[in-house]
Amino acid sequence: MMFSDEDKIFIKSLHLSKGYNASRLLAEFPDKGWTKCSINRLFQKLRETGTVDRRVSSGRPRSARMEENIDIVDDLIVSQEDKPQTHRTVREIASETGIPRSSVVCIIKKDPRLKCFKRRRAHDLTDQNYAARLTRSRLLLKKFPSLLLILFSSQTKKSLQSLLQLTVTMTVP
Repeated sequence: MMFSDEDKIFIKSLHLSKGYNASRLLAEFPDKGWTKCSINRLFQKLRETGTVDRRVSSGRPRSARMEENIDIVDDLIVSQEDKPQTHRTVREIASETGIPRSSVVCIIKKDPRLKCFKRRRAHDLTDQNYAARLTRSRLLLKKFPSLLLILFSSQTKKSLQSLLQLTVTMTVP
């Protein structure tokens, strides 16, 4: 049972000033939802430490997302202005700094709000791909004759040149 801060102070004051035990507290305040075990645990904490507050640094310590680790990862993920292409991968950052790879990903996502992705090589287009794209572009130009130029940003240089030649030949009689 989780007690609110007000409940802890209230239970402490009733226990110390009026001598209430767990059974009496449950009988007096049945609507609070407290359990006898949790109240006795609170009394034991009060006897051991003299307070009902959390112990200092009693939780799991933060080890990865500390300010110095965040600064180190920020410096390594982005290319330096005077040295382009000097960024590092998540695995490289993890091995250099000793921070776990999952923590490096967490730092990158939460602090500079970037997205991690692995660079992949795409396959080269064959001559059949170029021919198929050329026929499809001709069909598009027939379908939309009022448009002078249709450019596709995903096209390679070679297919863009063939598209430009096609549009020039179709627009000039």
